[in-house]
Amino acid sequence: MTGTVYKSTGSWYTVKASDGTFLECRIKGKFRMKSIKSTNPIAVGDVVDFDLETSNNKQTGVIKNIHERKNYIVRKSVNLSKQTHIIASNIDQVFLLITIDNPPTFTSFIDRFLVTAEAYGIKSVLLFNKMDTYNEKTINTVEDLVQIYSNIGYECLKISAKKGDNLTPIKVKMKNKTSMFSGHSGIGKSTLVNALEPTLNLKTKAISEQHQQGQHTTTFAEMFDLSFGARIIDTPGIKGFGVVHMDVTELDHYFPELFKAKENCKFHNCQHVHEPKCAVKQAVEHGDIATSRYQSYLQILDGEDTNYRTDKYNPS
Repeated sequence: MTGTVYKSTGSWYTVKASDGTFLECRIKGKFRMKSIKSTNPIAVGDVVDFDLETSNNKQTGVIKNIHERKNYIVRKSVNLSKQTHIIASNIDQVFLLITIDNPPTFTSFIDRFLVTAEAYGIKSVLLFNKMDTYNEKTINTVEDLVQIYSNIGYECLKISAKKGDNLTPIKVKMKNKTSMFSGHSGIGKSTLVNALEPTLNLKTKAISEQHQQGQHTTTFAEMFDLSFGARIIDTPGIKGFGVVHMDVTELDHYFPELFKAKENCKFHNCQHVHEPKCAVKQAVEHGDIATSRYQSYLQILDGEDTNYRTDKYNPS
């Protein structure tokens, strides 16, 4: 039988079979994907083949094969730095939720996420959440960020998941697609999913006032079928996002504005650091490329993305 993985709890996987039924499945023995050193060989969104088995009058499945993934999005495993964790696979688009404070989302995090999505060919939409809570200063910060990312070509939406403001465009974009919501803990992912599909009633928790960080409410990634013809993958909050499987000589390919400017660099292999007559550096100096984006590029180039402390990065 063939089905799609809807939930992974580490040892068991909830699979929706092609006939629409849900079964609990496991892996028999060791299971490794070629060329991927991952802490989780099977991810939500994977299409798998499995055999049925019956034990104690209960029917379960044994996964024997994973179909080739059209894409997947990963992060470095926090506990095993040399390995990766596949967050989800076979995604049509990802919505990255962003808040200016409560908790803060820094541009370095946004950029590492976007670079990873670009590298794996996944469309990204930026959702600036909790707009109903902002004062004039934070609203101006949102406007500045919207200008930066919309100029690059990313779609940006200003929303309030809690109030239900401006959610219709999200539904339209999600129809007939598999979407992933991501962002820091406490950013409002579960609140947004609940607002889009109230019958799901996902758990939510308040922000920790002491640390201004969200409390983890989603433990494992899980996919849901929505009533308006969409599928959503809800993911655990991400504290840090390390870029992986990235050739530094191709890094500028995943910054669209850098890639566009580099064709005017003097050297074809310019890395935009110390080289003379670098069109990228000139564009930064002239304000055509945002300084924060260039700084993110340099951080990734220098390997600073391996640090998971979010207080290290400057939001400006």
